[in-house]
Amino acid sequence: MILIRDLNKVATGPCVATIGFFDGVHRGHQFLVEQVLRLAMERGLDALLVSFDVHPRQVMQSEYKPLLLSTLAEKCRLLEQTGVDACVLLHFTPEMAALSAYDFMREILRDRLQVRVLVIGYDHHFGRGGKDTFADYVRYGKELGIDIVHAEALEWSGVHVSSSVVRSLLLEGEVEMAAGCLKRLYTLSGKVVHGFHLGHELGFPTANIQPDDSCQLIPKTGVYAVRVTLDNGEMYAGMLNIGNRPTMDNGNKISIEVHLLHFEGDLYGRHLQVAFVKRLRDEKRFRNTGELVNQLKRDAREVSDLLLISEK
Repeated sequence: MILIRDLNKVATGPCVATIGFFDGVHRGHQFLVEQVLRLAMERGLDALLVSFDVHPRQVMQSEYKPLLLSTLAEKCRLLEQTGVDACVLLHFTPEMAALSAYDFMREILRDRLQVRVLVIGYDHHFGRGGKDTFADYVRYGKELGIDIVHAEALEWSGVHVSSSVVRSLLLEGEVEMAAGCLKRLYTLSGKVVHGFHLGHELGFPTANIQPDDSCQLIPKTGVYAVRVTLDNGEMYAGMLNIGNRPTMDNGNKISIEVHLLHFEGDLYGRHLQVAFVKRLRDEKRFRNTGELVNQLKRDAREVSDLLLISEK
């Protein structure tokens, strides 16, 4: 896949395209891309995705903080796996936001990107104000020489898969259902920074994770079974806690700490990725550290049993 960041350096031919932010590149996005690929093959054209480097609402509303399902780098990697010929990553600006749908189709899609067929997601809108309907896009397309195709919606396990649905699932701790919608485990990457150093004293040393992107969604507080990949490619089973450590009276400060099973060494300063497999329990306050340690031992056994079974 060719990744294009500069509209003045577009190196693609006439194409079938679709537009979207593609946060998380979930099952619904993949279904949409499959439709683009099929049409491109039928018509002998390139397959092109048009996306953005930042969430458009961040440009329009400076105080808006999206709950992202993927970092920009991860999104690009996932889009590359779809098999499209190219992805244009537009730098969304106030000037671009001011373009009407017609002008965006004329100036960018037709004149810059040679779009001949535009596949529009079943619930997608673009252009200033987002007021245009599918019928409007069809009318503009006839004037501009762009065929407009309405994408089919995807229903999976009784839900219309969307980024907002996946976010809602993760915020409820439903990481297994979210993984089904994503067709992969939800992942969070970050650097290991110094934390409270109490895990080592309890016999369960933890790595305190600072996410790569402060806008990425953190799942619901609680204890999770996770798969951890280190920056050297080594993989470990892990038990991860998201919360404010009530037994330690940590106040309202939320931390993300993971204990790697069967790992020995220093992780400070290293980069790791955690993939959420299952939520085990709520975070809770224990009467003393002895009770906490006993619970951690039970959690570790459950994680070990769960990941061993899932890997068979």
